[in-house]
Amino acid sequence: MHEKERHRIILSAVQEKPVVTVQEMVDLTDSSEATIRRDIAALHVQKRLRRVRGGAEAISPPQFIGLAGRPFSVNETLNAQQKRAIAREAVELCKDGEPIIINGGTTTFQMVHFLTGRRMPIFTNSFPIAEHLLRHSKNTVMLSGGTIYREQNIILSPFDNDVTRNFYARRMFMGAQGLGPLGLMEGDPLLIQAEQKLIDQADELVVLVDSSKFRMRSSLILCGLTRIATVITDDGIEDREAKMLETAGVTLIVARKPASNKEESSLQA
Repeated sequence: MHEKERHRIILSAVQEKPVVTVQEMVDLTDSSEATIRRDIAALHVQKRLRRVRGGAEAISPPQFIGLAGRPFSVNETLNAQQKRAIAREAVELCKDGEPIIINGGTTTFQMVHFLTGRRMPIFTNSFPIAEHLLRHSKNTVMLSGGTIYREQNIILSPFDNDVTRNFYARRMFMGAQGLGPLGLMEGDPLLIQAEQKLIDQADELVVLVDSSKFRMRSSLILCGLTRIATVITDDGIEDREAKMLETAGVTLIVARKPASNKEESSLQA
């Protein structure tokens, strides 16, 4: 990752939390600890943040506490081809008229390109997903209520009595920060709380993750493997990871990247 992009992610992170640790910045940028410490030192000299023991903080304390994790704008550039192929396979599972839930995320966002010709009720907590479907499809779209988290482009509510409890779905499609033997992992408690409510409203949970997510971990477990009906990923998945899913009774779909742009266009039509 280029230095300018790392600095943007670091500055965004310190505006969302009182203090961000070196390790958190390492995870956000996929950089070494030494690189992050140099970045913090440089930004400290430029008076763009304040260096503290073990991390950094904003010069002006954040007025609004955000979510842990990379911003949407950064995540959507990572493994883009794989995400699009995964999303295409996800939409193949959908049938016109069947209600679905699409959780906010950069992989699930790619589903919108293949939903343009469909007709179904769709519940989402994602502004970009809702906006694209409203502009380019005839699907019925319902948005959740709550607080807008700008960096992740999602709407979350900590309350039980929101509109989420009034929507039933045949399937819920979602991504995750990581996927391992203990199940789906996320990096923020509020995300966990909101996503568990959504999962409760669907018969089947379909997880969309590129193969890199099998090597990522977090301290927070969203749900166990037994709650997952299907995992859709790319051909970078390793045999031991596929075996893990098979043992848990999870259906595995490996997405195939289109051979050409012409093939991709015909699949979207």
